[in-house]
Amino acid sequence: MPEHPPRWDPPPATVITGATGWLGRALVEHLLASGRTGLRALVRDGEDAAALAARDVEVVAGDITDRRDVVRLFDGITAGADVIHAAGIIHPRVAAEFTQVNATGTRHVAQVAHAAAVRRFVHVSSNSPFGTNPVAGEVFRNQEPYHPYLGYGRSKMQGELAVLAECEAGLDVVIVRPPWFYGPFQPARQTTFFTLVRTGRFPMFGGGGQRRSMVYVDNLVQGVLAAELTEGVRGRGYWIADARPYAVHEIVETVRRALTDEGYTVSGRPRSLPLAIARSAEVADRLIQRLGRYQQQVHVLGEMGHTIACDISAARTELGYEPTVELYEGMRRSIAWCRDQGIDL
Repeated sequence: MPEHPPRWDPPPATVITGATGWLGRALVEHLLASGRTGLRALVRDGEDAAALAARDVEVVAGDITDRRDVVRLFDGITAGADVIHAAGIIHPRVAAEFTQVNATGTRHVAQVAHAAAVRRFVHVSSNSPFGTNPVAGEVFRNQEPYHPYLGYGRSKMQGELAVLAECEAGLDVVIVRPPWFYGPFQPARQTTFFTLVRTGRFPMFGGGGQRRSMVYVDNLVQGVLAAELTEGVRGRGYWIADARPYAVHEIVETVRRALTDEGYTVSGRPRSLPLAIARSAEVADRLIQRLGRYQQQVHVLGEMGHTIACDISAARTELGYEPTVELYEGMRRSIAWCRDQGIDL
């Protein structure tokens, strides 16, 4: 592949799901700043869409779990439009919502987009359909079989299979697989992470040697748009992450340094707990989800005992993707954004 793969011009219309979410908000901001017009966003009832409407984004109220809402979203969309499907649920109230949103909802969007003859369908997936690295020193590339991690992973796998079925039937699909991401517009769970690190209460397991791929949200936006506009990559899936994985203890130390440099008082030292605690949390998480429930803190504790690392070589080669923000700078920007929003860390 050439260093700079051939790119399409931006489409006359772009349909975005999840536009008021973490990635969706960053994506809309970038598209508007770059002069993209013809944006149409699906926004769930009750979500604040006034800011989008005030900036000439066409807002459609609805939910991807209701096929009728998805049909309304695509009303009047003609051949040549692009779709960026960023809607999803990570931490639900009950486990059944995983399937309702990430699998069934995704199938609705892909099927209706296909019927509308869109040019390109970008599906924002996750690392979770592939689970955790079976060998700590290895990384995910692009050839691994599915091995989903619990309910979220199964639902995102089912979502991938749904869009790939439409691809087989003629829809031009590209899948983007981000790991843990960070940056402005972050939800409360990321703010909690900063607070735990600042106060020395963030738990590391076994010394924090597990490796985690992460992606700063602006890097992810760059990868999503490269997936949208690059020619000749139909049916492909790409890991979109920062340049390299980070050890958990490196992440924690970097956040401590970024907090200090942004003027926050950092106290205590990171706690290293026995790995058995993470393994026990994972067992509990499996049981809780089997009962149809979901407990975010238990889930996160269980997952933190694993390595989840990926290789971005394919995205670099085939999409021309090159992350520009690394961990320290991204964390400083994230912390500064929290302060500017009046969020207490």
